[in-house]
Amino acid sequence: MTVDKARKKATRARVAVTGESYTRARRRVAGSRGMSSEPRRVAVFGAGYIGLVTGACLAELGHQVVLRDVQPEKIRLLRVGEVPIFEPGLGDLLASNKERLSFTLDAAEAIRDAEVVYVCVDTPPTASGDADLSRVWAVIDTLKTVSSDRLAVLVMKSTVPVGTGDRVRAALDDAGLAHVGYAANPEFTSEGNAVSTFLHPDRVVIGAADDESARLVTALHEGVDGPVAVMDVADAEMVKLASNALLATKITFINEIATVCEATGADVETVARAIGMDPRLGPHFLKAGLGYGGSCFPKDSRALRAMASNTGHPFQLLSTVIEVNELQPRRAIQRLKNELGTLKGRRIALLGMTFKAGTDDMREAPSTIVASRLLAEGAEIRCWDPLARSVEVEPWTSTIRLASPVEAMAEADAAIVVTEWPQLKDLDWAEARKVMRNPLIFDGRNLLDPKRMRNLGFTYMSVGRR
Repeated sequence: MTVDKARKKATRARVAVTGESYTRARRRVAGSRGMSSEPRRVAVFGAGYIGLVTGACLAELGHQVVLRDVQPEKIRLLRVGEVPIFEPGLGDLLASNKERLSFTLDAAEAIRDAEVVYVCVDTPPTASGDADLSRVWAVIDTLKTVSSDRLAVLVMKSTVPVGTGDRVRAALDDAGLAHVGYAANPEFTSEGNAVSTFLHPDRVVIGAADDESARLVTALHEGVDGPVAVMDVADAEMVKLASNALLATKITFINEIATVCEATGADVETVARAIGMDPRLGPHFLKAGLGYGGSCFPKDSRALRAMASNTGHPFQLLSTVIEVNELQPRRAIQRLKNELGTLKGRRIALLGMTFKAGTDDMREAPSTIVASRLLAEGAEIRCWDPLARSVEVEPWTSTIRLASPVEAMAEADAAIVVTEWPQLKDLDWAEARKVMRNPLIFDGRNLLDPKRMRNLGFTYMSVGRR
């Protein structure tokens, strides 16, 4: 399918769910993002990865946005034009829309003139695997105490269990806020590409409790290059959880295939490439490696499993997906141990710390399990990452962080490619070979060319490749 045909298909999908004229939709998709015909005053609660991108992109669409967070240092940085997280293009977007953006610690100040309130706070897992909604309810409690006749709709962008919308609707009604509409607008942004996936999404999902809320939230996205799907609130809540669980399943499946490839002599890269040519399956998320990480897949998979268990349904498929993913980095350490005989006293270089390239996010990063297992085996760790934030907890307090990959590999008995940073693909591996005590590479992301690495004198191991 050509790019133009894909755009036409996306435009027709938008027409099907919004009812706007094809000519108008096509003009918007083909042209620039432009400004919304009716700018709104929006308050965004939570200035993390999702909240900042949401606020900046809504400002880009022409809306007046107030971002509220509870961390004083984060608000201070934003007020002086600094971005507290790394996300490509976000700094430029915040700077170019600074006249439409403001930042505050005061919840009442954020809500006071808002027509729309976006909830973008985190919902971390509890010990049981259920989502912790305490931050969500803190926003709802604030709404109860702040008088705002202008407020028309509360929009939930945080990932929440199915049924949360009903509970929030009841809480608003009990607080005398029956006039405030409610909508679920789950995020499908991809860290490292979040700005683009907001402004040019595969779809915008809007679950609305009433027609007016659906129209308002749809209008907020005018200028976004992607189809809009309007549905019930519970459907939208499930779409988010189910989408991430299915993507996690694809990753786990190809990792299981990689293990079978190692046992049989097949090559997972060749296999995955041919599987991905089938349009029913597609090539995305068929990359074998150390498993998935980040703020969404692990948390959302556990949350969906917990939610199913709470209804009496044992989600066995998803339980297996989670189990296999947790095992994947441990398998890598066992293979390394088999190769070296013992890890005790060995110096191991970890190349990459973040859960994927293009972000500074360390949440649920496979590197944490890798580092923990190496330390448990008595190894000494040297690590490198171009963006990873300072981590003041174990296992990272027991590692030494270096400024370059080659420095991290000095006198190393082995190096593990943990994150698919492009710097590693372009590295002078001949120089790296010289500084290593033992030239052993475990390529946990299948990033490097096996033949080239072996020609350079490395003992080269990877995931599911010959």
